[in-house]
Amino acid sequence: MRAMYDSKTKTMYDYGMRELLTKEAKYQSWLDVEAALAKAQGELGIIPKEAAENINAACRIENIDLEEMDRIYQEIGHGFVPFLKVLVKACDEKSGKYIHFGATTQNIQQSAQLLNMYKIHQKLLKVVAQILENLGELAENHKDTIMAGRTHGRHAIPITYGYKVSVWINDFIATVERLRESEKRVFQIMMGGAIGAFNSLGEDGRKVQQRVAEILSMYSMEIPSRNINAHKIEYIMNLALLASNCHKIAEEVYATSIEEYGEVSEGFKKGTVGSSTMPHKINPKLSKGIIANSQKIYSLPQVGLVANARPFEADSSSYMIFDATLEEAISLIIEIILRTEELTKDIIVHKEKMYENVQINKGLDNSEYIMMKIAERVGKDQAHSLLYHLSMESLNNRVDFEEILLQDEKINSVFTIKEIEQMLKPESYIGLSEVFSVEMAKKARLIAKAIEK
Repeated sequence: MRAMYDSKTKTMYDYGMRELLTKEAKYQSWLDVEAALAKAQGELGIIPKEAAENINAACRIENIDLEEMDRIYQEIGHGFVPFLKVLVKACDEKSGKYIHFGATTQNIQQSAQLLNMYKIHQKLLKVVAQILENLGELAENHKDTIMAGRTHGRHAIPITYGYKVSVWINDFIATVERLRESEKRVFQIMMGGAIGAFNSLGEDGRKVQQRVAEILSMYSMEIPSRNINAHKIEYIMNLALLASNCHKIAEEVYATSIEEYGEVSEGFKKGTVGSSTMPHKINPKLSKGIIANSQKIYSLPQVGLVANARPFEADSSSYMIFDATLEEAISLIIEIILRTEELTKDIIVHKEKMYENVQINKGLDNSEYIMMKIAERVGKDQAHSLLYHLSMESLNNRVDFEEILLQDEKINSVFTIKEIEQMLKPESYIGLSEVFSVEMAKKARLIAKAIEK
């Protein structure tokens, strides 16, 4: 239940995210929620204010006897009661009896896990902002870097590398919107008690839950049922979609850095070793980690969907699944997103090789351009038939497309030799590639700045 790491993992700055995955961070989040619960109940007169203040002062990890907690855990076999017992001991005798008043284990643990995830979520968005900055610069710098557009693994028509990057930017912006829009549904406080109907506190329970949410800068669950897990699945799915954005870039870099393509390569630090036996090896280390961890995270929404279907008002097997799945999803996305930030920052684009590759078919990639020009006179269907015939003749007879065109009467009756030569140049038929590159570069920076704010 963790991400897949390699030597690259140790060199990446993690923005303080991994420390939020530690056992100490988990316990502190439990304490934060218990403190907020006591504070809210103190303000509403449900427990004495003095008790609420004392509980808040006690709710720090350094006040908790973790060894004693572990001893009690082995004795009674409950995952949360030992924590409560040592927290009670950390308070004065008068205040300790108001710990966990009207709440149940899952209220604290689920709310705390989502609280911790919310902190990580905000840091994740900061990394995404940096990725958008990186991609914006890449798109603008390569708005006119000509390359082959490919469909079904083969040459289609020319584009620019900036256009390719603009597609990635668009994907990331949509994912940011999904993540942001889902916050109000995902990061919710649940304080409904044992069954979720506020049996012990009634209407006051609703007020407590709302106030706890405010204290923790989170949202309040409308019906705090322990059987509702759709918001967790939604977040895991959003993380999987974010991973997919990163995966798409990694696959592209992984494939086109192969010697036969040679169009891009990962940033290379002098002295890095790729193989224990082959001295020449330089491997796509960042990309492979993105690909492997992404493939793993895609399985997690399905696990959540199965666990969500458990009957009745609460089920511990469901909690176990969601606790573990959320933790795994977070550890995976951290590894994926950090690698993607470094990859997009240092990616090396080999412009000359891209231009060499786009000319492999010697003008055939521009057949649509010539077809559309002819279509203005004879119609699309006839134009397509003519260019298909000429293209197949070029391919089958291994004759340059330009030579085939110059020999055709109809083509020669419409175009001059200079016009044919111009139409066969890859840069003559890139559509709005440059426009999209510039537009999306600008948008990437705007979204990045909005995230930072």
